[in-house]
Amino acid sequence: MSALAVRTGAVNLGQGFPDTDGPASVLERARTALLEGRNQYAPGRGVPELREAVARHQARHHGIDLDPETQVVVTTGATEGIASAVLGLVDPGDEVVLLEPFYDSYPAMLQMAGAVVRPVTLPAPSFRLDVDALRAAVHDGTRLLLLNTPHNPTGTVLTDAELAVVAELAVRHDVVVVTDEVYEHLVFDGRRHRPIATFPGMAERTLTLSSLGKSWSLTGWKVGWATGPAHLVDAVLAVKQWTTFTSGSPLQPAAAHALDHEGDFPLALATDLQRRRDVLLDGLAEAGLAPRASEGTYFTVTDIADLGWSDGAAFCAALPERAGVVAIPLQGFYAGDAGRHLVRWAFCKDEDVIVEGLRRLRGAELRA
Repeated sequence: MSALAVRTGAVNLGQGFPDTDGPASVLERARTALLEGRNQYAPGRGVPELREAVARHQARHHGIDLDPETQVVVTTGATEGIASAVLGLVDPGDEVVLLEPFYDSYPAMLQMAGAVVRPVTLPAPSFRLDVDALRAAVHDGTRLLLLNTPHNPTGTVLTDAELAVVAELAVRHDVVVVTDEVYEHLVFDGRRHRPIATFPGMAERTLTLSSLGKSWSLTGWKVGWATGPAHLVDAVLAVKQWTTFTSGSPLQPAAAHALDHEGDFPLALATDLQRRRDVLLDGLAEAGLAPRASEGTYFTVTDIADLGWSDGAAFCAALPERAGVVAIPLQGFYAGDAGRHLVRWAFCKDEDVIVEGLRRLRGAELRA
């Protein structure tokens, strides 16, 4: 869809990347690292200063104590963390439960691992966790539960009560939880994100994935990390050893600087994103696209069925010509047809880009 936006000159309200870079001091630290000669292989686990900064971040924000020598590994973004976790922890035939809709790399990696996928759907329009469906899906034969909160693409932030059910089931059935928390700082309206690892019995069975990209507006750097008990981190490292081994050597000390010295940036970004979210929500509503008020992340979701469309991919393919705007169909985030009538919109763009996209939508014929 981003390629379609470039080809047609459409406003890209689809792919989740910001229009502006993160803190200047972080960019300068990367420049300094380049000139200092930090350009050769970093250790496979990541440079010590970044692993230590990640450990401090987890302690400062979440009260999680980690040994940076054994309980932190730096990854090429959270996407490599997901791939390495799945390939390192899942054997062919293992059952894996995950929330649907899901970030699209999840099923791809589970298919590569030969897993049996058990999706639990967050039902529209609320996209809240169906705890009864989760209880029905998790059992003693479940190998892994793949969690994502704040949730892409719906914008749901799981509540403490919902997470408590996840924790209860994981402990009862001895299930490993891999949790993708890349939007951990980007929550709205006074909400807070609580890592599943902080619930009773979960620290020893949870592998947490996060990254620099979303919260510090540096998505192209692809610097992420996996944290948790040493045996789970080692499983990630065992796969990473034979994929990237290491990456982004001069970017790693800059990422450490961001965590240690630019801690206010994600807070300010969340406040600004909430404002831009509200601009997008109001404009989509005016255009006849009733949006869901997302609780976190970069995204909101609309149902296009009321406009006469039954296929989000067809709607999004027609949108550049009809309105000069690009959005993302949700079909690719579901195993079945439950999301066929849903479309995702991004509000991480500059406000003038959002306003222009909304102006185009209001002037277009959006009905099928």
